[in-house]
Amino acid sequence: MTDLNIDVMYFENGGPQNTNKALEIAKKYADQFNIKDIVIASTTGKTASNALDFFNPKKYNIVIITHSYYFVGIENRQEFSEDLMENLREQGLKVFSATHSMAGIERSMRKSLNQWLPIEILAKYLRTNFSQGVKVCMEIASMAADAGLISDLEKDIICLGGTGRGADTVCLIKPMPTSFFDKLRVKAILAKPL
Repeated sequence: MTDLNIDVMYFENGGPQNTNKALEIAKKYADQFNIKDIVIASTTGKTASNALDFFNPKKYNIVIITHSYYFVGIENRQEFSEDLMENLREQGLKVFSATHSMAGIERSMRKSLNQWLPIEILAKYLRTNFSQGVKVCMEIASMAADAGLISDLEKDIICLGGTGRGADTVCLIKPMPTSFFDKLRVKAILAKPL
């Protein structure tokens, strides 16, 4: 990829009201840069379902990263309906649930011992200094790579994340698995909240 001259969308507020615009931006740049791997965070399945209005699963590798099971507590197995997961898989999307690359055991230590450890500090830094969505985009890029859901790590991908629910952040990323996270590159932030 040579020099880039791109327009960036800065949303006044983060949140789900930006989802369709974020998907539109992702589609625009996926087509402009001939990117086929689209990695999307989706908590309940709404953003994943909306992605089908923009991306044809026969032309794109659409990877949906959900919250891990029991993410919000041991009383709630999964926020994303498993029936909807299966329906999206039948339509050609890849739906993946796993421990978040910037959480896992360290989140347990923070919650139970009130002790911050390096990965949770990194996550907090990214959320605070860039946006929650930028942190999510980096995280889901590494999770998709870890799971083998991106076939070529030399090719850029587009990731969508958000603030709480929905999508409000779009990043152009050179992905890497978590064991090479220091080599992951956010090449461009295409949209994010102010």
